[in-house]
Amino acid sequence: MTPGGTRAAGPDGAGAGDPVPVELATEEVRPAEGAPGAWAHFLHGIFGAGRNWRSTARRLVGARPDWGGLLVDLRLHGDSRPAPPPHTLEACARDLEATVAAGAPSPRALLGHSFGGKVALEAARRGLEGLEQVWVLDSTPSAGEARGSAVDMLGALRRRPGPFADRGEARASLEEEGFPPRVGRWMVTNLEEAGDGLRWRLDPDEMESLVHDFFRRDLWEIVEAPPTGLRVHVVKAEGSDVLSEREARRVQEAGERHGRTELHRLEGGHWLNVSNPEGLLRILKRRFPR
Repeated sequence: MTPGGTRAAGPDGAGAGDPVPVELATEEVRPAEGAPGAWAHFLHGIFGAGRNWRSTARRLVGARPDWGGLLVDLRLHGDSRPAPPPHTLEACARDLEATVAAGAPSPRALLGHSFGGKVALEAARRGLEGLEQVWVLDSTPSAGEARGSAVDMLGALRRRPGPFADRGEARASLEEEGFPPRVGRWMVTNLEEAGDGLRWRLDPDEMESLVHDFFRRDLWEIVEAPPTGLRVHVVKAEGSDVLSEREARRVQEAGERHGRTELHRLEGGHWLNVSNPEGLLRILKRRFPR
């Protein structure tokens, strides 16, 4: 894993008033033999980290050994801390550009889950060089009111900052806030030793900036009119309401018009890499050439 997130890119990477990009922490997933001919970057959701997608990346690379996978910790997540404000989708996309410029493999495909899906669309809007596929995994291109479990978690982090004696106490605090046990088990990976016990390494104010920019931005232009040479794949988890049926129809209609956008439906919940990993792998294998 590269020690990203601690240094800003040079002044050539941003103009006056633009977000200052940082080099992100990454982890490579390589085939058992040989060098990858192409790379897919995996972008996690809010409060997550690149390692959340390690199993999916390993299985995809195992099935398609011409490909390599790059697990990315987006700004303010995992080992990609700290980062200067503003904290926006554009800043996240600029971070990807800076990370590639610093020597990370350039992606032919971006696979983004939830928050990461919209980061992938923003990277495509900015014209990330060499990009051929964007995968939006149970996310929405729409703007709208900030709501849902991510917003609820921001409140929980503020009300339950710690310190905690151990991870079990932190999990219990989130369950008292109404989150299911599986969410608590996942969230406690964001704890760190703070001297007086364990505290969240996520700053709720910084996370709120990212969450609210996610809901503020409308990126349908990339779905409905992808740049030449780009294919957009939108995966709807049937057990999730993150992408509504109305939005799913809009994705499908876009594909019917120009043939460069495709809707995939997958049984399972929002965390589709956990709820239906076999189904997700089948979809990916059909669209990743050998």
